[in-house]
Amino acid sequence: MLRLLEIEYNKLRYSRSARILIITYFILITFIALIASIEFNIGQIQFRVADQGIFNFPYIWHFNSYIAALLKIFLAIVIVSMMSNEYSNRTIKQNLIDGLSKKEFILSKFLTVLVFSGISTIFLFIVTIILGYSFSDFTEFSIVVSDLEYLLAYFVKLTGFFAFCMFLGILIKRSAFALGFLVVWAIFEGIVYAVLNFKVFKGTDIATNIMQFFPLESMSNLVVEPFSRLNAVQTAANQIGGELDKDYGIHWYQLLIVIAWVFIFVYLSLFLLKKRDL
Repeated sequence: MLRLLEIEYNKLRYSRSARILIITYFILITFIALIASIEFNIGQIQFRVADQGIFNFPYIWHFNSYIAALLKIFLAIVIVSMMSNEYSNRTIKQNLIDGLSKKEFILSKFLTVLVFSGISTIFLFIVTIILGYSFSDFTEFSIVVSDLEYLLAYFVKLTGFFAFCMFLGILIKRSAFALGFLVVWAIFEGIVYAVLNFKVFKGTDIATNIMQFFPLESMSNLVVEPFSRLNAVQTAANQIGGELDKDYGIHWYQLLIVIAWVFIFVYLSLFLLKKRDL
């Protein structure tokens, strides 16, 4: 496995665009800290975002995981470009001539996906710990380590998304078209949900239950938006007679759905590579 990772590392090391995108991704994650310095002045009222509890343990695990996941498109571009460059530069053919099997080729790409997801998760953990201990009102160990499952959900979410991008890179071969297809697929899932929810199963939860098995929706469900968890939002909702009963938890079946998609995307990538004439 180390040999396969070394091959991929050497390819990425000489790709200037890949280096820029990877560095940009990690820099943007650190910019989460800048949210703490944002201040709003509304008449005589002044408040700082960090004072609203977004960096309190354990909420910060949810908040940072959600925000960092929004930036995954930068690494997704690297994954898609990594696959398309294999075709445009004919390195895939050279790798196979040099003795690399098609199974090993796909494994090397998937290992790269796992490394990206793993390093991103570790980096997010470090950033969150620093921000939490800097701004949180609660630093007891039992509180700090609660909600750590959001990091697991973040890792699985990234792995699933990058595996999807890997598959699209092999399926379409051109990075721009593969990323375009990703956008089209997201729109397609939105349309399917709208039809099911407002036309077919109006007034029920059946549409939501069906959509949780779609790839992008299943990944989205792993880390839902955290903003309505804030006490200020909950209080405002109660004052206007509303009630927020959203499920923010990480459920095992949601993880299994995304993991199943990971296996499907890897299998389809290998299937395409075996059937395709290189």
